[in-house]
Amino acid sequence: MIATLFTSFPLAEAKPEVGIHFQLWQSIVVIIVSGIAAVMGHYALAVFNDGARPFMLDFIQKRTSRAETGMIVFGLSAGFIFGLGAPMALSTGVLNPWLIFLPVEILGILAPWPWLAGLAGSAWGALCAFGLSGANAVAHELPVDFISALKQMGTPILYLFAMFPVIAVAKQFGKVKGGITFALVIATMFGSMKLFPKTFPGSLAMAIGVLILLIFAVHHDLTKKKAETAALADISEAERKAFDKRKLAEKDAVNQLFGPNAARLRKNLIWFAILGGAVCVLAASHIFGGGEATSFMIADGRYVEAAQIDFYRAFGFIPLIATTALASGAYAMAGFTFVYPVGYLIPYWVGNEWLGLVLAFVAGALIFCIEVFALSAIGNWLQSWPSVRNSADHIRTAISESLQVAILVGSIMAALAMGGGAGIFIVGGLYLLNEALDRPVVRMAAGPTAVIIGGILLNLLYLVGLFTPVGA
Repeated sequence: MIATLFTSFPLAEAKPEVGIHFQLWQSIVVIIVSGIAAVMGHYALAVFNDGARPFMLDFIQKRTSRAETGMIVFGLSAGFIFGLGAPMALSTGVLNPWLIFLPVEILGILAPWPWLAGLAGSAWGALCAFGLSGANAVAHELPVDFISALKQMGTPILYLFAMFPVIAVAKQFGKVKGGITFALVIATMFGSMKLFPKTFPGSLAMAIGVLILLIFAVHHDLTKKKAETAALADISEAERKAFDKRKLAEKDAVNQLFGPNAARLRKNLIWFAILGGAVCVLAASHIFGGGEATSFMIADGRYVEAAQIDFYRAFGFIPLIATTALASGAYAMAGFTFVYPVGYLIPYWVGNEWLGLVLAFVAGALIFCIEVFALSAIGNWLQSWPSVRNSADHIRTAISESLQVAILVGSIMAALAMGGGAGIFIVGGLYLLNEALDRPVVRMAAGPTAVIIGGILLNLLYLVGLFTPVGA
């Protein structure tokens, strides 16, 4: 049903452009959103980096200083900012959360006053909105255009990303069910190519894969619950009371642990409404993509398919975000990320850009309010459906593994496009060196970083007469 909803709308016309071209109002949206996000980071109400969120509780309770927390978050985020966020933005012409949210949360945490956090965040937003176009233009004028070469990453990212449900099923439920899922996803992929030639075939394939994963997970939990019910029927009344008491004690322990943090988030609901509305407007501006695959879709004007990809992706992060938010008292900068697909689609469906932005703000604010209020219920629900919760963990792992392969393949393709065999030698060599040095650059960002460094090296070699650009 969901897949039909998404694919029933015609695709927007692709509008390929060379370079980064933002309208003034779009740049203003980026600046405002960056300022708001930085203030949220200053108060430790929201951060984007899931790995940084567990450190927020110590910061909130003043067991660590702003400087200490800021350095921790910077260490966790720097590789994604410069190795993934910047190359993705330069290659697609579309901004992304690694380039926008990771830096502003660091600036917000480090800033001693909220007004300074907002100012610093807005300044970073302005740099992204106005500075990237200049860097992009300069790079396109170089003898070796490594920015255009980075576009080669698009195809492997889009198609291999569709494999994540298959990987998740295989990891959680074994090779037989993984093989069945793989066969069904392949059949869906090629059937979609035949029946819906104007639609990205990976969209429907992902929908089928995620649906199969959820069916397996729910069936596993239902089977386990039936077995527990049957076992309880054979025990004494005293043993059953002891069992119920233990379950109640576990639930009370969870509520005592998570309750104060959930209350802290609800107390600041107005801030989350503003943040949710702002992020949804950013997505509605169509200069922002919430993920690697989504960025390429938004760049091509394929907003319906971008919405579908981010919609499925969100399910892998709900348990992680809900649990870490309840444990730390800090929510996610983009919430459960459902504001992304809603933002992409509203202006497209409404047909009026300005009305679409207003509706996007209202929708984003409502989504965040619902999410914040539902956090405790989601946390309790996940305790009752462990296989579904574990499925989300496997989805995140599968997304990471599929993207690592896709980005590496795309980086090698980019190396070939910009430098032939010499490009592959430099980019592949830098990637292998990074592995040998215990990955100072995170694996997912290592490939794009190597392409940029390789592109700079090839341009320098051209200047001294040691390299002739491909096709020259």
